[in-house]
Amino acid sequence: MRLAILGAALLVVGGVALVTGILPTEDALAVADRVWPILLFAVAITVVAELASEAGVFSAVAERTARLARGRTWLLWLLVVAIAVVSTAFLSLDTTAVLLTPVVVLVAAAHGLPPMPFALTTVWLANTASLVLPVSNLTNLLSLHALGFTDPWRFFLLLAVPSLIAIVVPCVFLFLIFRRQLTGRFVAHATGTPEDRVLFWWSAGVLIALLPLLVTGIPVWIPTVAAALLLTVVFALRRRSVLRFALIPWQLVVFASGLFLVVEAGHSLGMTSALATVAGSGTDPLSLLQLSFTGMAGSNVVNNLPAYLALEPVAGSPERIAALLIGVNAGPLITPWASLATLLWHSRLKSLGVDIRWSRYVLLGLIVAPLTVAAATVGLALVAR
Repeated sequence: MRLAILGAALLVVGGVALVTGILPTEDALAVADRVWPILLFAVAITVVAELASEAGVFSAVAERTARLARGRTWLLWLLVVAIAVVSTAFLSLDTTAVLLTPVVVLVAAAHGLPPMPFALTTVWLANTASLVLPVSNLTNLLSLHALGFTDPWRFFLLLAVPSLIAIVVPCVFLFLIFRRQLTGRFVAHATGTPEDRVLFWWSAGVLIALLPLLVTGIPVWIPTVAAALLLTVVFALRRRSVLRFALIPWQLVVFASGLFLVVEAGHSLGMTSALATVAGSGTDPLSLLQLSFTGMAGSNVVNNLPAYLALEPVAGSPERIAALLIGVNAGPLITPWASLATLLWHSRLKSLGVDIRWSRYVLLGLIVAPLTVAAATVGLALVAR
């Protein structure tokens, strides 16, 4: 609800800017035309993921992963890393933070394993692995406008090396700090069966069909909306009680809508010129590092979405857009509010009775975030030469 209140306040500020002429009407319409497919995708993918979770798809994957590990904790953790990367890449960072986290934590607890290494793995990879594909993060979808192309494979190739580095660095750090907990063994339990096998297989089938469609170059909102509508019909026939308004991430829509208007109004007031001084220019390694660290700092001070929107006009080239994405995607690991996914992750942990002190989270983030952003940006600079 706090997010909705903040979003409503931003909408009011944006409305005032529009009425007073600070934000020209044509600029507001241009922003609306740019973002409505992105917000529609965000709504649809959330509905798909929530319904798939209700059908037991994520639980089944996690339970079978535990069996596949054959009692080796390190292998279970590596498999969780792989699932988190795939989940983030195709279903977005919020899906990993909200839906995968509780499943992984419960599986760890059920097998007598400490939940914290697995919980931190999901939230860190929800952020750092969101560089892989356009659909991985709203910032990526927004960047396609500045990049001048919509081909997901071009996006993947541009950020392939930084993505790999941004995944590996946090994982190495996690294994080093939790090596004692991750080198033991556990006893795998037999998996249960889904409550409704029809719902389970329909949901699994829709997800399997959807994932490749997200990288075909078709506007991503089209197959995602179709998948959401299909699953809604199936659930209406099999388990109508699951279909509720809470499935729709309306608070995110309100927040993002207000944010887009306010940031655009800020650009109209000359914010771009001020930020250009801080973010620098050029595509040499030091200039790219300057931009990515500016994005990281902005994300942890305010949030990664407004940080990207504010800095996008000073990025310019594909290499600089990529550096900015590294900063705002892989950098929000320090403060709780740096990304919405982190706040959602913490809320799910609290509901499961798992406590992590924010002071510890910030301390770990202060080490791993700069290392990750620096290494990924250097990787970008090397392949961009």
